[in-house]
Amino acid sequence: GLIFYDTKVTVMNRVLNATVQRTADHAAPEITLDPLEIVGGEIRSSENSYFCQAARQLACVPSSQLCVKLASGGDPTYAFNIRFTGEEVHGTSGSFRHFLWQVCKELQSSSLSLLLLCPSSAVNKNKGKYILTPSPITYAEEQLFHFFGQLLGIAIRADVPLPLDLLPSFWKTLVGEPLDPDFTYLTMTGEEVELCPRGRHIPVAWENKDVYAAAIQSLRMRELQTPECMTAVRAGLGSIIPLQLLTTLTPLEMELRTCGLPYINLEFLKAHTMYQVGLMETDQHIEFFWSALELFTQEELCKFIKFACNQ
Repeated sequence: GLIFYDTKVTVMNRVLNATVQRTADHAAPEITLDPLEIVGGEIRSSENSYFCQAARQLACVPSSQLCVKLASGGDPTYAFNIRFTGEEVHGTSGSFRHFLWQVCKELQSSSLSLLLLCPSSAVNKNKGKYILTPSPITYAEEQLFHFFGQLLGIAIRADVPLPLDLLPSFWKTLVGEPLDPDFTYLTMTGEEVELCPRGRHIPVAWENKDVYAAAIQSLRMRELQTPECMTAVRAGLGSIIPLQLLTTLTPLEMELRTCGLPYINLEFLKAHTMYQVGLMETDQHIEFFWSALELFTQEELCKFIKFACNQ
């Protein structure tokens, strides 16, 4: 549950501001992205994705240059600036938020192989949730997982929620909590693996059922923990924010701090809306505006927020 969450976030924010490594007199790194590579929302290859374009360009940037103070104000300072080829964008907020939104969309698609749709979603369990792909990784993939971890930290410092829908086991492993084992089993990548040496030649019988169940449980735990992938993610995250902060948060709190709430509270939005001089909440056209938003679905509200944030 959320225990003293606001207090923890206050302490966390103070630590983040105290561990800033890029001062105001240093220019922000800048990356250039080519929108034509993802025209129509279709990515011809993973190398053309915003995620991989950014990973390549930021690979030579010291992580210290990405550790900035918490974002605040109308046009805050972010870890890096983004320029889109052939486009002129005023300010940094809109392009940065659009970049994070697009990257999360790529991560939760078939264009990148870092995340895998939870197999149990096929039977309406954990539907729409993603896990780290449980398979051996190459050095190049390790670098991408490292960059994924950096993006988590960058988003926290930017105070921009990431639209990621990850299985709770990801957040548990990230903050260092043990996983609760269970006896459900689904092959995550569709591969047939031997649970023990010469497993294909050992029939399952009543006498060895407990050994078989224990072997399945052990395999599932290894798949969910994905130690190689998670080590790279934590290393990337640790290059942006102090990992000691994770010990103060529960998995749910870490997910909330990174991804925000999964729904838009219109009353909260009303309470935190500032009106320009000459406008009042009781003006008729303002009341019409809120009445219209009350008819929006959550999906439509998300699109409105995205539009309002210049994304």
